[in-house]
Amino acid sequence: MVDLSVNLCGMQMDNPVVPASGTFGYGKEFKDFYDINILGSFSFKGTTRDARFGNPTPRIAECEAGMINAVGLQNPGVHHVIEHELPEMKKYFGKKVIANVSGFSVDDYAYTCELLDKHEQVGILEVNVSCPNVHGGGMSFGTQPECAAEVTKAVKAVTTKPVIIKLSPNVTDIVSIAKACEEAGADGICLINTMLGMRIDLKRRTPVIANKMGGFSGNAIFPVAVRMVYQVSKACSIPVMGCGGVSSAKDVIEMMMAGATAVQVGAANLVNPYVCKEIIEALPSECERLGIEKISDIIGVVE
Repeated sequence: MVDLSVNLCGMQMDNPVVPASGTFGYGKEFKDFYDINILGSFSFKGTTRDARFGNPTPRIAECEAGMINAVGLQNPGVHHVIEHELPEMKKYFGKKVIANVSGFSVDDYAYTCELLDKHEQVGILEVNVSCPNVHGGGMSFGTQPECAAEVTKAVKAVTTKPVIIKLSPNVTDIVSIAKACEEAGADGICLINTMLGMRIDLKRRTPVIANKMGGFSGNAIFPVAVRMVYQVSKACSIPVMGCGGVSSAKDVIEMMMAGATAVQVGAANLVNPYVCKEIIEALPSECERLGIEKISDIIGVVE
């Protein structure tokens, strides 16, 4: 029998499959499709200090091998999440969750993380310094090593739980930014977030989405994600959580061979709400076919 368990920054997980923030809500949106307790964990909807309505519509543009979104971090704010979403979550998810946090200043990140850190349900804080479709925040912190390190230090100073920094692929040198985060105290790195993309309506001669540009995700970005996971896992000694274009058990194994300890599934959830369940069910047979007895043994095997 294949052992699918992994340990991510001290959080023991039954398997490495984690629905990515922004594609799984608070879990309740999927709990009626299947028992989501089969998941390793999930990263809930990106949370900011204050409630956000998000960007104007239309916010979504389809692509041949993915999608572009510019939702703009719409969320009810950290106080609502703590008062309503976390207590509700306890009723249908019995494992620790990953809290995804965004901000528009270093103080924003620290404030929101400090509040979420106090809650037992939260196993890991995932600090998003990589959102490409929010003006004045998010990705602006993740494109320079110094800025990413500053956010990391601020969050680590007010929290006790593992902090994973989610980085942007829209940079020239991903390794220097990851290493800066590690040196600033990050417990792990998550990559990649969406790439920056755009679609144009040919008849109207205008961008398809109101924000003009947005985050490009889906199968097309998988090779980029694998490459960056490989580069960062070789350069850093802290765990990497892989994300970007994952839609099958084979993708999970490939991402782990590149260096990922756990693997997030994003846009695929919006195409097939059962995809994470199907991946978890398919992993044992895929591992057996490849002669893998313990999935954690393959983390970073590619030299």
